[in-house]
Amino acid sequence: MSVLITKSDGTAEPFEAEKLLRSLRRSGADEATAEHIRREVEHELRPAMTTSEIYSRAFAHLSSEKHGPAARYSLKRALLDFGPSGFPFEAFVAEIYRAEGYQASIDQIIKGNCVEHEVDVVASKGGETLYVEAKFHNSPAFKADLKVVLYVQARIEDIIAAGHPDAKGLVVTNTKFTDMAKRYAECRLLGLLSWDYPQGATLHERIDRAGLYPVTALTTLSKREKMALLGDKIVLCNTLESHRDTLLRLGVTGTKAETVFQEVRALCSPVRDI
Repeated sequence: MSVLITKSDGTAEPFEAEKLLRSLRRSGADEATAEHIRREVEHELRPAMTTSEIYSRAFAHLSSEKHGPAARYSLKRALLDFGPSGFPFEAFVAEIYRAEGYQASIDQIIKGNCVEHEVDVVASKGGETLYVEAKFHNSPAFKADLKVVLYVQARIEDIIAAGHPDAKGLVVTNTKFTDMAKRYAECRLLGLLSWDYPQGATLHERIDRAGLYPVTALTTLSKREKMALLGDKIVLCNTLESHRDTLLRLGVTGTKAETVFQEVRALCSPVRDI
């Protein structure tokens, strides 16, 4: 008999061992490690246990064995840990598009036909220009809803009317979209990108393919150290090598610094699709 667990939105669903295994494999865990953690989690499973509790238990088992896969496994939580300002998420989205060959800039003022618009990210490649609204949430229970896509669509229409016929709108969120938001966006050809959408090119998949991970994913740094790095606008793991002075100022030196860089090297490389 399957065990019902509680999702972040409060609804219940059956626990799926294969889903847990896929996420562990995607993180880079080998088959033996993934199977071992699956058995441990199933042994600890209780009815109504939350998905957050299951994640925490799996993460604890994984981090005790391998830092790189553990950091990759914690990616969803790492995006939630960006903090209240929203800036790290906007910068992170811009870096993803740069990795995919776009020229990208953040916090741009774009003149529309009626008013000026503050656009989080503008990304251009091959005659295409994306005007991106980055919706950051620090809880997985929050979803980008219909009113978000409505105002982004209105903004794009005003920008197009100002003489930018190649303008395309895109909403990116680190959580999920409501079904109504997806329906409207599909009808109006408005782009959406979230943790689990669209299938085959989700935010999660694009991060893994590019090998771009935020400093908040690192298991070898404390929360205080991660927040200090974000405060200095250091968002990506693979830039830490050029910011050794910042780590030194935070007291990350010697053996600890080398452990951090070992994790960075293990983490910041593209992984194969699962």
